[in-house]
Amino acid sequence: TQQLGINYELPLNKFPTLSFVTSNYSYTGDFQWNKGSDLFGDISIDGQNYDLGNSISNASQHNLNTSLDMRKLYRYLGLKKSRSSKRSARGFDDNAKPKGASKAKKFNWKDFGISLLTGIDRAQINYSESNSSFLPGYLPTPGFLGTLRPTAEYTFGSQRDIRRIAAEKGWLTTYSQFNQQYTETHNQNVDYAINMEPISDLKIDLNGGKTYATNYAESFNTTDSNGDGLSNVYNSLIQNTFGNFNISTSLIKTAFSQSDENSSVPFDTFKTNRLVVANRLAREFYGSTPYTTDAEGYPKGFGKNSQAVLLPSFLAAYSGKKSNKVSLDAFRDIPIPNWTLKYTGLMRNKWFKKRFKRFSLTHGYNASYTINQFRTNLDYVAADPNIEYASQALDTKDQSGNFKAQTLYSNVNLVEQFSPLIKIDMEMKNSIKLTAEVKKDRSLSLSFDNNLLTEIQGNEYIFGLGYRIKDLRIRSKLAGPRNIIKSDLNMKADISMRNNKTIIRYLDLDNNQVSAGQTIWSMRYAADYAFSKNLTAIFYFDYAFSEYAISTAFPQTTIRSGFTLRYNFGN
Repeated sequence: TQQLGINYELPLNKFPTLSFVTSNYSYTGDFQWNKGSDLFGDISIDGQNYDLGNSISNASQHNLNTSLDMRKLYRYLGLKKSRSSKRSARGFDDNAKPKGASKAKKFNWKDFGISLLTGIDRAQINYSESNSSFLPGYLPTPGFLGTLRPTAEYTFGSQRDIRRIAAEKGWLTTYSQFNQQYTETHNQNVDYAINMEPISDLKIDLNGGKTYATNYAESFNTTDSNGDGLSNVYNSLIQNTFGNFNISTSLIKTAFSQSDENSSVPFDTFKTNRLVVANRLAREFYGSTPYTTDAEGYPKGFGKNSQAVLLPSFLAAYSGKKSNKVSLDAFRDIPIPNWTLKYTGLMRNKWFKKRFKRFSLTHGYNASYTINQFRTNLDYVAADPNIEYASQALDTKDQSGNFKAQTLYSNVNLVEQFSPLIKIDMEMKNSIKLTAEVKKDRSLSLSFDNNLLTEIQGNEYIFGLGYRIKDLRIRSKLAGPRNIIKSDLNMKADISMRNNKTIIRYLDLDNNQVSAGQTIWSMRYAADYAFSKNLTAIFYFDYAFSEYAISTAFPQTTIRSGFTLRYNFGN
């Protein structure tokens, strides 16, 4: 094994203008040589001896982490939030009313504009990429202190192709039935986070990311065209690529559209989008060559159930985009930000300040687009755009008459969560704590094997109540025969109702079916009391009742209750 490691802090912050930027880069390059079995070192077939060789592999890892402290930039530019801007951001100042006056101070647009302009506090961007390769049938052995073969770059992690270089130098086995595969992996990940406070007491966290991973496998052999017993020609036999993809996205335009077991507005849009997308694909493929349509108006080769037609139509319908403008590519480049919002500004109001210790409003949203697995279509034969559909070769079409896809997708998923849609969290001056929360989610899975859309809808409502009894006195032998324990008793109860429903929608039939789902009622209660610094007693009671959406499943009740004694042996 050999390894190279490099860590470098980019000197961007040495420039006054870029002093707010901190960026670090690291690289790791690995190389490994594995000895082959002695049993395969000298195989005799038809009077010829073969060595199946050893194996080599390498890997490289790139990481680039960059953080932006925007407050340093604002100070450099001379932009600074004033105290009045924080109050002006709300449009009024509760404490600025002069004696005998009822009008609030005039709204300060300048301070409000600076507050918005300097709203971003921090930003973090991370990029990582890892690659690796594995080459079996490799004949040379390393030296006492390592090796720089097959190339020096390869031993330091370079992903430049060395298969043909190794074959030309006679370093690969010439056994014609060699069946170990050459493999490559590639993983790419990008994520970012942005912390904002555009107005006082409103904190916004934006985040997004993208992950792309592929695995490539290739069967190969080599031939000896010189007759010297050494390979000099590399022959690629069968190639196969598979991978997965995930990216943050936004589905909020259709989040509240009507959708139940009877009908669905986005699903109807999905079905009508297909004709627009199919014609776009046909025009892009054929160009000026005339093309014919089937009885439903779909271009030949791009029917309503073609994978190339379904995927963009599905994404356009549920993301709320126009079918004549949506990208026809399955992969997306830009991760759309998701967000979390928290507002605590109501505590500046005298009425709230008088009655509450804490009062906050929270909202969160995240959505993702995922291709669980894509793979190379080994039966793919490219069609000729310069000839009409009827004259195309038969092996360019699938059983449905559509042109074969170069890459196959088993299914794609869209997942959306309002977590929470809205949450109110408050603590009153009398130690009563109240929380109220609404959550909403949906999951959409489109299968290209049977053209079915599985939609899972979820809604959850949570109400919480907490109370703390201060300095509750309990006579217990744990404190000694003459002592009384004095500690806080903390109690918390949560009541929730969650409704899940799974609906199967057929593209070719006007038929929607509820295949699963349930309504879950639950109540959780817990109380804890500290008998000492190290010993805490907890009482809990959990109750859950489930009623299923289909008649073949019976209602279910679950009750858990008991005591827990927790002792901390530390200080």
